[in-house]
Amino acid sequence: MAAGTVPAAFTTLKSRDSRLGFAKSMDFVRVSDLKSIKSGRTKVLVIRNSNSGSDIAELQPASEGSPLLVPRQKYCESLHKTVRRKTRTVMVGNVALGSDHPIRVQTMTTTDTKDVNATVEQVMRVADNGADLVRITAQGKKEADACYEIKNSLVQKNYNIPLVADIHFAPAIAMRVAECFDKIRVNPGNFADRRAQFEKLEYTDDDYQKELEHIEQVFTPLVEKCKKYGRAMRIGTNHGSLSDRIMSYYGDSPRGMVESAFEFARICQKLDFHNFVFSMKASNPVVMVQAYRLLVAEMYVQGWDYPLHLGVTEAGEGEDGRMKSAIGIGTLLQDGLGDTIRVSLTEAPEQEIDPCRRLANLGMRASELQKGVAPFEEKNRRYFDFQRRSGQLPVQKEGEEVDYRGVLHRDGSVLMSVSLDQLKMPELLYKSLATKLAVGMPFKDVATVDSILLRELPPLDDDNARLALKRLIDISMGVITPLSEQLTKPLPNAMVLVNLKELSSGAYKLLPEGTRLVVSLRGDEPYEELEILKGIDATTLLHDLPYTEDRISRVHAGRRLFEYLADNSLNFPVIHHIQFPNGIHRDDLVIGAGTNAGALLVDGLGDGLLLEASDKDFDFLRDTSFNLLQGCRMRNTKTEYVSCPSCGRTLFDLQEISAEIREKTSHLPGVSIAIMGCIVNGPGEMADADFGYVGGAPGKIDLYVGKTVVKRAIEMEHATDALIQLIKDHGRWVDPPTEE
Repeated sequence: MAAGTVPAAFTTLKSRDSRLGFAKSMDFVRVSDLKSIKSGRTKVLVIRNSNSGSDIAELQPASEGSPLLVPRQKYCESLHKTVRRKTRTVMVGNVALGSDHPIRVQTMTTTDTKDVNATVEQVMRVADNGADLVRITAQGKKEADACYEIKNSLVQKNYNIPLVADIHFAPAIAMRVAECFDKIRVNPGNFADRRAQFEKLEYTDDDYQKELEHIEQVFTPLVEKCKKYGRAMRIGTNHGSLSDRIMSYYGDSPRGMVESAFEFARICQKLDFHNFVFSMKASNPVVMVQAYRLLVAEMYVQGWDYPLHLGVTEAGEGEDGRMKSAIGIGTLLQDGLGDTIRVSLTEAPEQEIDPCRRLANLGMRASELQKGVAPFEEKNRRYFDFQRRSGQLPVQKEGEEVDYRGVLHRDGSVLMSVSLDQLKMPELLYKSLATKLAVGMPFKDVATVDSILLRELPPLDDDNARLALKRLIDISMGVITPLSEQLTKPLPNAMVLVNLKELSSGAYKLLPEGTRLVVSLRGDEPYEELEILKGIDATTLLHDLPYTEDRISRVHAGRRLFEYLADNSLNFPVIHHIQFPNGIHRDDLVIGAGTNAGALLVDGLGDGLLLEASDKDFDFLRDTSFNLLQGCRMRNTKTEYVSCPSCGRTLFDLQEISAEIREKTSHLPGVSIAIMGCIVNGPGEMADADFGYVGGAPGKIDLYVGKTVVKRAIEMEHATDALIQLIKDHGRWVDPPTEE
């Protein structure tokens, strides 16, 4: 094919139903250089942008020998190291957002906006705690009037932190607040559209075009006002609040989220307004990551360079909320994406700043060091849709007395490191590790660890400790011991931990025939050192992710390892292993695990976790591991909560009610409950939830099943019991286990 010639199949990318992930129209791309490159067995066509000279899209055959070309899109600057994506600078008051500036952190007030004094006090607290921006809800005329007073009061107190107005369903309020606040956040799903009913899902092209014209008519005055006053804007799509129009063409999908935002961005561009940022928020970290990647891929195609605001919406509270945020935000930061972030917690706004800052520092350090690995070709990872790479789980071999199928869980394993002292404490061991034993202990814990790593075996004459290990093995609990220990103090049926050097030396051959091997490696080794994996029968691979590593990006090393395994048809299960130093802050441990292991698991790469920190509580490490697997949608071991962080629209005490609901429903694995403070954060925002508890009016609660309201105006004192009854009515309730 001659350079500069567009392949016939490329024209299919111009349809509205762009399932391949490209924008609806490619007319804005001037294809000046189309060249054919030989890449392994596949010919890849690279389209270059004549203005920037950079590669903006790659096309490859849909299958071997297929004439149909499909896109292999670029969504970040580099696939083998962290390079921050280059963006324009967007000014929000006196704060600059973009790749030439630090990653900014922000939060949102939870006070009633009409309570000027309380809101001002809260803004000052979050500013004193290090926030770069703060968002305030403005839902009506009284709140808009209060915004002027809030701004004036802060100026008088010498606080110049930029203020962001949060707008839903209120174009007129946005117009008014734009005269005093520095930035306007609009939700494309509800700014100009009526409240989504999820009823009309059949639109003709004429219907679609008429609604686009209506959006332009409503949105244009705000854009012009922002230009006039020098304001910034965030076009912030939320997964659960897409319009009926978008739902009709794209469904409740990342693709629909991107198109929803682009409808508004095209109006901004038409009016020559460029002082805006994008966000693609979802309560599900997997959906959130996919949506941002698709957004950036589309921007590369179009040559756009707008900054990104990152966040996992309705993340919840405590370790749950921090973990979800770390998975979503941390994954994208490792890819060099993100210019301002918010960790949305059902806690006081000032509590959001510290984990937010920890994530921002992590992202800045990775991009400044440009941490990565030697370049490698990535052919197997799915960037835009989740497809788990599931390792082949071990099976029981003929003649074995122990069923080894239980040593790894089909949906994602949790391994724990156990010391000799812990081994000799059966109360801890059986309650925290193997509740399925039910050896006279309270049967409270749903989540059960699948295997343990014991770095030091007890002496051969320590009958009690060895009996404890035997009981674990008898119930299919995997016990892993180092090679040196197993050679000197063998434990029957234990799995043996070996590294690549020990494999190369052949020392493992001294073990009895049929011994199960667990191979420890890092992923950044030269490929020739990994060749030995082709000749062994390993139970699993233990992928080390050193937490204190400065030179190598553990995420990119992990992706490189999985490419090698896929290329060589090696289907070993892979357990991600992070060993944390003593004294690490609990938030750093959660964020570090979510960012490094989560960035792999969110792409379906891996089969489990082993988190080690010798000075941390055993139950904390176990719960953190299960939280991470659940956040990556791999293993559901407890009730999932989608809990909004509260704001001035909230109609009840979210922290108090959330605690009450959790206390009564936390024993329902597989059930997802949304707790929303108001209707704005109601049926739309709880897109993934089975049941919803939503503030409908002061003192009144509406209950939802999915996105459908089933009971309205329940008195708050009866609402939690009504929620439980609703769960029972739908056959999802089980009575909580009782202590024996």
